[in-house]
Amino acid sequence: MSFAMQGSLLDLDDGPTLHELSTGLTRHVLCAGAWVDLRPGWLTGGDALFDVLHHDVPWRAERRPMYDNVVDVPRLTKFYDVDEPLPHPMLVTVREALSDYYQAELGERFVTAGLCLYRDGRDSVAWHGDRIGRSSQEDTMVAILSVGSARTLMLRRRDGGAPSRRLALGHGDLVVMGGSCQRTWDHAIPKTAKDVGPRISIQFRVKGVR
Repeated sequence: MSFAMQGSLLDLDDGPTLHELSTGLTRHVLCAGAWVDLRPGWLTGGDALFDVLHHDVPWRAERRPMYDNVVDVPRLTKFYDVDEPLPHPMLVTVREALSDYYQAELGERFVTAGLCLYRDGRDSVAWHGDRIGRSSQEDTMVAILSVGSARTLMLRRRDGGAPSRRLALGHGDLVVMGGSCQRTWDHAIPKTAKDVGPRISIQFRVKGVR
């Protein structure tokens, strides 16, 4: 498997670096108890991290039933469960920094990591909420660190009772969906006809949420 990503002019240092989370973080209050935090450029020096994840993660190509067919999932995935070693020490640092910052509000720490590789603009994820497990009944948080090419995260109210939102996620950006967001809103990464390179989404969740 071989993909190319053009290096960022901002990523000329020796390795990935996390910056102060609270500085530059903005909370977007949606409705029905949902909110989204956005922290652009939380991680810099992410080219090296991207390269390690891209080459070393044992990516899986999944297939799933859809109507009368079985189709390819348009992205590659890997899930790291509780206590499963993560593929790069920076992911441990990210998870602990997120847990330290959000634990007072969340009530627990992030313990799992789900990775998705979007190989180009044809890869996507359809409208959904992370509602497997406790998040179908309880408020929770899902924190996503994006590395690689920029893609658009779309959000829409499940019952259509509010305008949709668009968030541009670039190299090193963090987005956290919290409150009732997984139950009352859906999110998606749509396909794009633009000539975009690969992107890796790293999703941190609490125990019992997928």
